[in-house]
Amino acid sequence: MSQVLIDALQNPAVYPHPVKHLRIIETHISWVILTGDFAYKMKKPVDFGFLNFTDLAARKHFCEEELRLNQRMAPELYLEVIPVTGSLQQPELGGTGEPIEYLLKMREFPQTQLLAQLQARGELGDAHIDALAEQIARFHLQTPHVEATHPLSSAEAIVAPMRQNFEQIRPLLHERQDLTQLDALEAWMESSITRLQPLLQRRCEEGFIRECHGDLHLGNATLIDDRVVLFDCIEFNEPFRLIDIASDAAFLAMDLEDRGLKSQARRFLNAWLEHTGDYDALHLLKLYKAYRALVRAKVNLFRLHQEQDSVERKVILRHYRSYANLAESYSAIPSRFLAITHGVSAVGKSQVALRLVEALGAVRLRSDVERKRLLGDQAEGAAGQLDAGIYSPASSEATYSRLHELGEMALQAGYPAVLDATYLKQAQRNQACHAAEANGVPFVIIDCQAPAAVVAQWLAQRQAEGRDPSDATLAVIEAQHASREPLSDVELGHTKRVDTHDAGSLEQLVGSIRQSLPGL
Repeated sequence: MSQVLIDALQNPAVYPHPVKHLRIIETHISWVILTGDFAYKMKKPVDFGFLNFTDLAARKHFCEEELRLNQRMAPELYLEVIPVTGSLQQPELGGTGEPIEYLLKMREFPQTQLLAQLQARGELGDAHIDALAEQIARFHLQTPHVEATHPLSSAEAIVAPMRQNFEQIRPLLHERQDLTQLDALEAWMESSITRLQPLLQRRCEEGFIRECHGDLHLGNATLIDDRVVLFDCIEFNEPFRLIDIASDAAFLAMDLEDRGLKSQARRFLNAWLEHTGDYDALHLLKLYKAYRALVRAKVNLFRLHQEQDSVERKVILRHYRSYANLAESYSAIPSRFLAITHGVSAVGKSQVALRLVEALGAVRLRSDVERKRLLGDQAEGAAGQLDAGIYSPASSEATYSRLHELGEMALQAGYPAVLDATYLKQAQRNQACHAAEANGVPFVIIDCQAPAAVVAQWLAQRQAEGRDPSDATLAVIEAQHASREPLSDVELGHTKRVDTHDAGSLEQLVGSIRQSLPGL
């Protein structure tokens, strides 16, 4: 019956608008009819356990849910739910009479603009990653919390699908190497769950289980008018959507890493952390990424069970192993270090720190961001102030203490950390050094240098753009030069200089740190 209706809906006369073309995209759960300006999604009457569209009332409900949920992030794409009346052979959109089906009407966009397509063409840039991070973080901070009393808001509910993966994967594997790897992954994951159980429960109690997207990957993001737009969140299954925001973000990070975009995955996660301030998530990200990779691995094995062609079976098994190896990589013991930047404002410290994020997997913690997060409303009107307001000695001391606290949190979660601040006072540098010693990791001072004319040019550029969190002015920089305390002989032994206006100098820094810590 559904196929009869789909055939009838390929008649241009059915639609109340000009039809530029008619094309059908079919998935295992729906058909999407492309007409040029608009697309119409019709759900298949199927039951896969995790979704059930067999009843017309259910299809109507989930069309309405898909509209509601996706309008949160893409209101310009998701327009309305339309009843189909008439007959299967002669349908009417929005006509009178008893509905025989429901369609979700959306604005059509070029498939070539999907971020997955951009990535395949080598056109996915850092600006796209930054836009994704900002949009997803903003969405996560605004989307409704799941009450602590909800059945899905518990540590047990979070880990249940992780354990289910192993139950469903193991019967589908036959080769010893695959089963041995799966056993090792399960042991690591169970150990991680045991260690992190109190944190998982606390996140439920503190409201980090929210109504998320549930399916964040490059195939569900597109460019519209040069703006990144996320779409196609999961509407049909609450356990897939009512999840920890860190698990939602981890899905996209895993997808980027699977595509070989490790530096951009690091850039994304670091920006997401910076926007949300959710640094507790650092302890969970590797577990969540491994879980997401194993979900993808499992889906490939389900296809293997259905495939008879021997060549295609080998391709599917190769995809499974790729995801299983990615999951295994998250269990590796990390190499860690604590680095601090050293230099006046606008000398390029943040770009140096960001390069360590992308190249070495560090977590960048910025004083300009954390100062304003810590001091809140006091940050209004702070530009140009020196030794007052949020830049008073007491406020600066609190800010540096917070940086060191977050740096230790990152180290304890298994990540290198780079603290992005001026560190012009020896007492500040000593505190950072003590944090490194307390965690048994190498300590690095990155002395950032650039000609005064270059610093002035960079300062003017970022003031004109108005996007940087720093409030520094030229007068502030001059005052910093006058009051800075030079590095001691002992500190110079920990110091690596970088000329921030020279890309080669920055890459030498990365190579030097990587050589001293070969596990990076």
